[in-house]
Amino acid sequence: MKKILKIVGYITLIAVILFAVFIVYITASDYKPPKVMNLMKGEKTPVVKPLVKDTFNIITWNIGYAGLGAEMDFFYDGGKKVRPPKKDVEKYLHGIDKFISSNDTVNFWFIQEVDKHSNRSYDINEVKSISNADKGSHVVFAYNYVCPFVPVPWSNPMGHVKGGLMTVTKFPFIQATRYAYPLIAPWPDKLFLLDRCFILTRFPLSNGKDLVLMNTHNSAYIYDSLLRVKELNILKDKMLEEYKKGNYVVAGGDWNANPPDFKPKGNYSGDRYEPTKVQMSNKTFPPEWQWAYDSKAPTNRANNKSFVRGENGTTTIDYFVLSPNIKLLKVKTIDLNFADSDHNPVSMKFSLK
Repeated sequence: MKKILKIVGYITLIAVILFAVFIVYITASDYKPPKVMNLMKGEKTPVVKPLVKDTFNIITWNIGYAGLGAEMDFFYDGGKKVRPPKKDVEKYLHGIDKFISSNDTVNFWFIQEVDKHSNRSYDINEVKSISNADKGSHVVFAYNYVCPFVPVPWSNPMGHVKGGLMTVTKFPFIQATRYAYPLIAPWPDKLFLLDRCFILTRFPLSNGKDLVLMNTHNSAYIYDSLLRVKELNILKDKMLEEYKKGNYVVAGGDWNANPPDFKPKGNYSGDRYEPTKVQMSNKTFPPEWQWAYDSKAPTNRANNKSFVRGENGTTTIDYFVLSPNIKLLKVKTIDLNFADSDHNPVSMKFSLK
């Protein structure tokens, strides 16, 4: 018995040491981007011809790293799977690329959860694939999830992750900047979670003002509600600052919260509505600012099981916020039956007043 206890003690000690070494390694290699990061190539502001048009269209889409299509469930949301088979990832990415290439008249794309080198998507460079799908466009990418090894679930770890956000435009920009959000999780959890951010791109206009676009992916798993408000205020303050200068401001993406006072209309495309745990306040922005969303169809589905219309919970968390000097012409959720992602894309048309 003493020998057995001694062996168990040695095994336990080795396990503790290995775990400590792992935590030290992850801490030392933790991705620590600056609060403000220039995403442009070169230090000089490029010379760009001002835009003379005043009407634009834009699509925001969280593509779920081409790993959360209709057949997939996800362990972190109550499902059992960690990643789909490689053939499914390739199928989902092909569907995503096809949708993007078939909408080649779209002026701007906000795309979230794009993997560049991740175990969960078999190290496929999705940034390159999407860039090729929308040929001739200008692309900017910012990391928001970099971890050398995500150890959960223990039986089948997620492994290494490198992914982020993309803004794809038909027009050249004079600024592309990554703005960091504060970390909302305590140590050591924060080592394995997203370093969230938004991408700001700036386009000069013929009237001397700028069109400022902000592609955002806000926090989903809530640790501290006050920190979540702080995260939102970083984006809000930047939006108000740009509008005060006379610029036109559009923010959009995956907010991970319902718009203020949201209620679905009609049969909600035949899906079952579930409100988010956190909802946006109608006091977040001054009353003249506009929330642009489509309440007739969901933009996101629950991943506790593969998608079955009417069975999965669905909700609306992907939308836009517009400054008062912008007129909303149309906004529509494009119902793709969550075939290639656990989100549906949202299209918007707007004009500058």
